[in-house]
Parts: sequence; structure tokens; C-alpha cells
Amino acid sequence: MPSDDPRGFAPGAAGYVPRVNRVGIEEELFVVDDRGHIVPESEAVVRAHRRLGPDEQLDHELFLQQIELQTGPHEDPDGLREDLVAQRSSAVAAARAVGLNAVAVPVDVLGGSEPRPTPDSRYDRMIARYGEIGRNGMTCGMHVHVEVADEDAIHVVDGLRPWTPLLTALSANAPFFHGRDTHHASWRGHLWDMWPTAGPVETFGDLETYRAVVEELIASGAALDEHMLYLDARIAEQFPTVEVRVADACTDVEDALLVAEVTRGLVATLATAPTEAGPWRLETLKAARWRARHDGLGGTLLDPVTRTFVPAEQALDSLVKTIGASLDEAGTHDRVTEGIHRVLTRGNGAARQRAAAGDSLDLAAVMADLIRRTDPHHEEDAS
Repeated sequence: MPSDDPRGFAPGAAGYVPRVNRVGIEEELFVVDDRGHIVPESEAVVRAHRRLGPDEQLDHELFLQQIELQTGPHEDPDGLREDLVAQRSSAVAAARAVGLNAVAVPVDVLGGSEPRPTPDSRYDRMIARYGEIGRNGMTCGMHVHVEVADEDAIHVVDGLRPWTPLLTALSANAPFFHGRDTHHASWRGHLWDMWPTAGPVETFGDLETYRAVVEELIASGAALDEHMLYLDARIAEQFPTVEVRVADACTDVEDALLVAEVTRGLVATLATAPTEAGPWRLETLKAARWRARHDGLGGTLLDPVTRTFVPAEQALDSLVKTIGASLDEAGTHDRVTEGIHRVLTRGNGAARQRAAAGDSLDLAAVMADLIRRTDPHHEEDAS
């Protein structure tokens, strides 16, 4: 992740003391033409980005239909917002410079674009090894990094397990796939779950067990390397962070920032006062993930405090109460409560896509709306 020191979160070198709870975002976008069809033109967009010469960084992803942007780490949520807006704006400008668009959407809405891997030896190995699983991995997510002390990281990873479905519900932004209504709020996660290391896991308990499991997964062939450990939450390979990987790419910048701030609040809370009040069965965690992907904010979600499925508003209220002290400390309590009220009232990304589609299921209109709203300056003008 690019940033001010100099590539983001400083590596965990001897004597390094993490500035706990800084947060950064990785965000994947699709490259689309003027009709909203995904096209394998990331190399042209990245070249245009370099010609424009912005300070922001834009990278290739697994497929030529995708690009990835990264913010630096920030303690100040206003700084994170400014950074994400700059990154988004430069990506949009680079795409437009070559007659294309960069769109924050998790899956191929219209369909018809055959996945084309980016030329890279590692990507070639992934597709050769995992075949159709790899080809179905052409999805765009948002990963949130939160800095934590080394001794707290494993407790955070373990404690996040019942809470991550709420982050999925907040970010759910994939109701349509390949020209069809999936009847889910987020179809991306179901595609992503094809990877053999994806999904909820047992608790690790300590860092030694975590490292042993990583080595076992690589030895089994389920992952080529540590970077392919696609857990819902993992200890980052290169940074002193916990990386939370359950969010869809959010079209609206404010939705992405809300998810990031809630994630920061959860990590800060779990690092100081673990909330897990007993073991969770994997069946329950899987059910909670499915419910979040299916309902988004329009139905029921797991409340990890009461351990029951309740209306989404009630589950989110329980979330805010649980992380309230951490939000107060960061000065973001009002920001989060107002953001949650906004998405409950206006709808999350999936609800907005359905509104754009209308009764006639006009997916061309959906793509036009997604292109428009991905530009953060349009969002600022509309707010």
C-alpha cells in the first residue's frame, strides 16, 4: 500500500512499534467500455495513468479486466477519505483518457467478457493450478487493513469471525451477474468461495497455530503461497496489520469509508477486549455469511451479542454498541451512526442497483449509474 513511510505500513522490523489502528484500503475496479461491458484493457489504463503522472498508484490485478488502487494508512478518517477520493479520481481519469471507464462493482453485471489473465508468471501458475476456480475469480472486492500490535493480531482474527457478515451486509453490491438477477444482495462472495482457502475457519488461539495452518495449506496445494490465504480475515503478509477481506467493492466512496471505519472499530475493540462469549460452530458462521449475502440490509442478520438472527437494523445497533468506546476514542461515533442510518434509509449498493434496474431489469441503466457514481466528484456534488 503506498503511503508516507514510504509504501504504507512500515514493515515489522525489530524495534518497530505499530501506530495502532491506522487504516488503509485496497480496492479493485473493473475496466468497462462506454456501453458498460467489461473489457480486458487494464494495461492501457495503467499506461495512461503513468503518462498523467499522478502521485497515486494504480496496479494490475489477476485479470486484464481489472485494476487495483491502494490508499496509504491513516489515523484521521478525513485523511483516509481524501486519499481514497484522490486514488479513485486518478483511476477514473486514466480510464477516460483511453476512452474507457473504471467502475467500482464486484462482478460482471452484463456478462460476455471472457476472463483474460494478466501476463505474469504467478498469475499463470494460479490459472494453471486452479483452472476454472481461477477463472471464476474475476471479482472485485475491498480489503481493509487495520494496524495492530503483533501480540493482538491473532486474537483479532479469531474474534472477528461472527462480526464479518455485518461488514458484508453493509457493503453488499452485487445483485446482478451475467445479465441475471441472482436474488442475492452480493453474489461476489459465492464466486470467491470457490478458492480452497476462502471462508470462515476455526479459531487459531495463538500465532504459532496460525503459522502452522498456513504452512499446511501451502503444503497441501490449496494455496501457492501465503498471499493466497484467502481467509475472511488474516494477518497481512507484508504489513503489521489485520486484513479484512469480506467487503464488496463499494460504488459510493462514502459506503467504502463507512465499512473501513466500522472495521477499524471492530479491530480496536477486539484488540483490547475480545467479545467472543463462547465457541461458534462453523455451520452458524456459514449461515450468517449466506444470510448477509442474500439479504444485505433488507432482512435478518446474525447479532453476535445475542447469538440470534434479528432484523438488520437491530444487528447493526448491537454492532455500534459493541464498538462504541473505540468509535468514541477515534472521534467517529457520529460519523458511523449517521452512515449506518444513511445506508439503512437510502439502501446499500445492492439496493441502489435494484432501484436503477427498475421493474424492467434494465441492466444497461444499472451500468450507467455505476459508472456515474464511481466518480467520487459526482458523489460529492450530489451529497
